[in-house]
Amino acid sequence: MRIYLKSKIHNAIVTSANLKYVGSITIDEALMKKADIAEYEKVLVVDNINGNRLETYVIKGRKNSGMICMNGAAAHLIKKGDEVIIMTFQISAKPPKPKIIIVDKKNKFIKYTKEELDKLKKSSC
Repeated sequence: MRIYLKSKIHNAIVTSANLKYVGSITIDEALMKKADIAEYEKVLVVDNINGNRLETYVIKGRKNSGMICMNGAAAHLIKKGDEVIIMTFQISAKPPKPKIIIVDKKNKFIKYTKEELDKLKKSSC
């Protein structure tokens, strides 16, 4: 058994950061559904601006709001306006086909991507 990528929201923009909240990341419900991310599921969040990485859990945000909100201590590491990648993983004997979604600068779904993933792989080291 190995741990594989299950889903990914690629290059979302953090719309708010709330230090006062107990913790977690709030994600637009429509994006959660498109990426197959469940409420309270563990996620890895990677900040493309400053390189910070953190694990937290998901809270469902208002559907079609474009909301990506860092809550609690995570708001110290990832700020409003930062570009992030949000990933989930699963344990499996064989690699699953991950659900990878591309969003625009307002966090609106553009497309699922196989071709985009191939393009990203070609542009990396």
